[in-house]
Amino acid sequence: MGMNLVYKILGSHLIEGKLTAGTEIAIKIDQTLTQDATGTMAYLQFEAMDVPRVKTELSVSYVDHNTLQDGFENADDHRYLMTVASKYGIHYSKAGNGICHQVHLERFGRPGKTLLGSDSHTTTGGGIGMIAIGAGGLDVAVAMGGGPFYLTCPKVVKVNLAGRLQPWVSAKDVILTILKMLTTKGNVGTVIEYGGEGVKTLSVPERATITNMGAELGVTTSVFPSDEITKAFLKAQRRESEWTALAADADAQYDKVIDLDLGTVEPLMAKPHSPDNIGTVKELAGTKVDQVMVGSCTNSSFRDLMIVASLLKGRRVFPDVSFGVAPGSRQVLEMIAKNGALADIVSAGARVLESTCGFCIGAGQAPKTDAISIRTSNRNFEGRSGTKSAKVFLASPETAVAAALTGGIMDPRDLGIPYPEITMPEQFWIDDSMILPPAKDPLSVSIYRGPNIGDPPAAEPLPDAIKGVVAIKVGDKITTDHIMPAGSRLKYRSNIPKYAEFVFEGVDAAFSKKALENKKAGIHNIVIAGASYGQGSSREHAAICPMYLGVKAVIAKSFERIHAANLINFGILPLTFANEADYEAIGANEKVEINDIKAALMKGSDLVLKASGGKTVTLRYSLSARQRDILLAGGMLNYTKAQAK
Repeated sequence: MGMNLVYKILGSHLIEGKLTAGTEIAIKIDQTLTQDATGTMAYLQFEAMDVPRVKTELSVSYVDHNTLQDGFENADDHRYLMTVASKYGIHYSKAGNGICHQVHLERFGRPGKTLLGSDSHTTTGGGIGMIAIGAGGLDVAVAMGGGPFYLTCPKVVKVNLAGRLQPWVSAKDVILTILKMLTTKGNVGTVIEYGGEGVKTLSVPERATITNMGAELGVTTSVFPSDEITKAFLKAQRRESEWTALAADADAQYDKVIDLDLGTVEPLMAKPHSPDNIGTVKELAGTKVDQVMVGSCTNSSFRDLMIVASLLKGRRVFPDVSFGVAPGSRQVLEMIAKNGALADIVSAGARVLESTCGFCIGAGQAPKTDAISIRTSNRNFEGRSGTKSAKVFLASPETAVAAALTGGIMDPRDLGIPYPEITMPEQFWIDDSMILPPAKDPLSVSIYRGPNIGDPPAAEPLPDAIKGVVAIKVGDKITTDHIMPAGSRLKYRSNIPKYAEFVFEGVDAAFSKKALENKKAGIHNIVIAGASYGQGSSREHAAICPMYLGVKAVIAKSFERIHAANLINFGILPLTFANEADYEAIGANEKVEINDIKAALMKGSDLVLKASGGKTVTLRYSLSARQRDILLAGGMLNYTKAQAK
């Protein structure tokens, strides 16, 4: 029986377990990446492990999120990141060098390697043939220290691509098609593997767009084979020696196969407020548009911006539209500056933005009240843009430019403009001077710590009985943005007591104060949630800050993978209702208790929640023996320190 590509790469990195779907395995991590919103805490945790030097083949610290230096906090944290990278053997990509996933694809991604990143869109690396997985910063810190990464051995779904994309249809439309099929729910523990003859028609940046936004499916990651297209991309980046051919065996086995003819894909958009709320551009045509933003780690490659420049050349942005363009990397910006494409973008009336995450995370470019904003990014959660009343639609660069030129949503096929044919360059512009290598003499480096830098909060061992109150009850699809707001709040990411003031800020502004008062009074806090709790960003602060406020358990209909792991890492019990109907039985502010927790976890038996009025609810959990021990220890840091003794 042949082997699929996913299991080939996992198998070559397997440290513990067997490649049996649904069981826990541990794999060796070759590369790690962090970004500055999650990286500061990851490196504080790495320091706490007392490991003198990273043990990966390559680790890179990127600054791409918090580049708006409003106050001292971000600038101070960047200096911390730079010095800690220099001391511990990590490469440091300075602010302005580009978005981590775009730069990593260009300069560091290698077929067949494993990549763990403290950002959910680390999955971008699958476009170059990596098993690239997003995780919480603590998991990344452990990997940098030489520890394995534990995950559930995935089911593998093959998406068999045939045909070729039609003009005006892009890779963004492909992943929106997949999201329409599979939605954002129910895909935990799955990897998407792309194959078929249609793969040969997609460039590496197009493949990366698809794997990047595959994170919205809730899958562990997505991966493309490494072929002659991959080789040509690496050669153009002067990294041809790092190429290796990778493909599934002809008789490989899959848990499911989805056939998709690329020729049948049409221009699509994700409507507010979820990436799987898909409609055709044709049916949305005529909707007035206030803002258009092109960029983010999904659609900011050289190819994407050449499409944008070609469509704008000799034309003007509609007067009522605010239009911004953010190149994904300094390499992309320099190349479009040298070939004149940047001048076409500027002449058309676009605002050229920094090569950062920026508008995608709500760090600038917030639209006006009740605005319709068209964006090429990957998430359109309510309020993520920085304006709660705005309605964000996700679209391809082609569809975004059509809206910018006409002032309304319009099928780009109806523009009446010849479709530009963009060929990949034989040679990319290479200048790695803004990527600083680590110091050769670590002892010569002093780590800078500004006043915003704190220690990782200490977690207490799991209590045998949780006795407290339902501090908040929320519905389905609660994202990590709902739990911990991004945007300007991110500057407090390394100051947990301050950042914790904003937990559930947009859902219940009184939550943080109420939860902290409960904690001080010895009352445990419990969160009740619906389906797919913890969607979105890998931001582990969505577990750290609730832990700091005394949250001991989250009881949900279902969890998303990264957030469930983060809860465990910080000693919070992730529990599910044995009967989902019981979600309705427990209300906010109810007094509840869960007893005999340790004995139940050791036996693997269900837990029982007792609520006011004598109600009882059966609760379940999905934990490996290792995860159980982490919880009993009070979190990953406590567990790791105990293991080292």
